[in-house]
Amino acid sequence: RFSQMLHPIFEEASNVIKEEYPDKNQVVFARVDCDQHSDIAQRYRISKYPTLKLFRNGMMMKREYRGQRSVTAIADYIRQQKSNPIREVQDLEEISSLDRSRRNIIGYFEQKDSDNYRTFERVANILHDDCVFLSAFGAISKAERFSGDNVIYKPPGENAPDMVYLGSLTNFDLIYAWTQDKCVPLVREITFENGEELTEEGLPFLILFHMKDDLESLEKFQQEVARQLIGEKGTINFLHADCDKFRHPLLHIQKTPADCPVIAIDSFRHMYVFPDFSDLSVPGKLKQFVLDLHSGKLHREFHHGPDPTDVAPGQPIQDLASSPPESSFQKLAPSEHRYTLLREKDEL
Repeated sequence: RFSQMLHPIFEEASNVIKEEYPDKNQVVFARVDCDQHSDIAQRYRISKYPTLKLFRNGMMMKREYRGQRSVTAIADYIRQQKSNPIREVQDLEEISSLDRSRRNIIGYFEQKDSDNYRTFERVANILHDDCVFLSAFGAISKAERFSGDNVIYKPPGENAPDMVYLGSLTNFDLIYAWTQDKCVPLVREITFENGEELTEEGLPFLILFHMKDDLESLEKFQQEVARQLIGEKGTINFLHADCDKFRHPLLHIQKTPADCPVIAIDSFRHMYVFPDFSDLSVPGKLKQFVLDLHSGKLHREFHHGPDPTDVAPGQPIQDLASSPPESSFQKLAPSEHRYTLLREKDEL
């Protein structure tokens, strides 16, 4: 019913945008009947209808459209997406006053009409929600172009050193991978606002629950993820969560904020607890925890107890089967199980 209601609105919005952007290569509206094309729905993890997804350069954007289902709102969203994501710098003095709490990517180019800048623009169009993009041209940028066009990353923090991109500026795949690595933190915070969006990426969660002011535990977790699990990026999302805000998920693993810091995996079917936070720095321990998820061992032990070969004589056996039989973030998942954090937010 909701798909039928949206169809004429979506079509009218497409006609409005077509008048403003008549070149069919600029904006394309398309619809998919997921009953007839279930393979497409499965490929893009579509499980609720209607879903509006934005694609750029053939890549699906992480954030789906969740605005009003009206012609005006959809058309305004497209206009916003068509706006230039790069701010042009008129004086290099502007660089010294950048907001250093943000992640900044700055491109210095001889001219705007160049392949180098067009590639930079494509990357900015995709990642502008994650980084601030700036550019400078000609005489203004000359001091920063001692060896040709140049792209640098200014990480958060007043004293954080700049990082320079050293690859080809016309190779989209290379510069996109480099920029994404700088703009999207390896360990992200999960909040009420982005929880559903993170779940839509379709990867299980490795979550550190910590008190908001416990930055030491967060830093330790970030270091060990980078040291042990960098090769698992793309198979699992590394996240951290505020123990106070996420009391309900903690209850699902029989924990409270007093037990934090706590590490757990949410597979969207069950939650599995890392035995002891103090073991985090034991070489390979955290990585093995993730590998046990991928191999199915955590799921098997959740239902049947530890594998007999893993239990040393006299070692106590944790009765994992007595744990809550589902994920605490399950209704965030794009499935029939949708844990709505907004309800918990309202309770707060």
